[in-house]
Amino acid sequence: MLPASCSLDNPAYASEIPAYALPPEAIDTLQLIKDGGPFPFRQDGTTFHNFEGLLPEKPSGYYREYTVITPGSSDRGARRIVSGQAGEYYYTDDHYASFKLILK
Repeated sequence: MLPASCSLDNPAYASEIPAYALPPEAIDTLQLIKDGGPFPFRQDGTTFHNFEGLLPEKPSGYYREYTVITPGSSDRGARRIVSGQAGEYYYTDDHYASFKLILK
């Protein structure tokens, strides 16, 4: 179920994904987040600013981003998990062009 502050009118944020349906690397990243690390990239855990405006509007610093390793990629790739301070998680596999709310 989408948070009340989200709109189904926004096609970039109109979907959900059960945690078990995530790629294995995303499941690993979720576990690292819950364990507090260690994270593979220095950018992991930094503030996600939601410049795209696709997630619910929150104060600066509310969201944090984490890399989801992409097999075969020579860099961080396009996959991320963004966490919110209230314990919500969002998955993107297209470098913030769209998000899916991760269902627990």
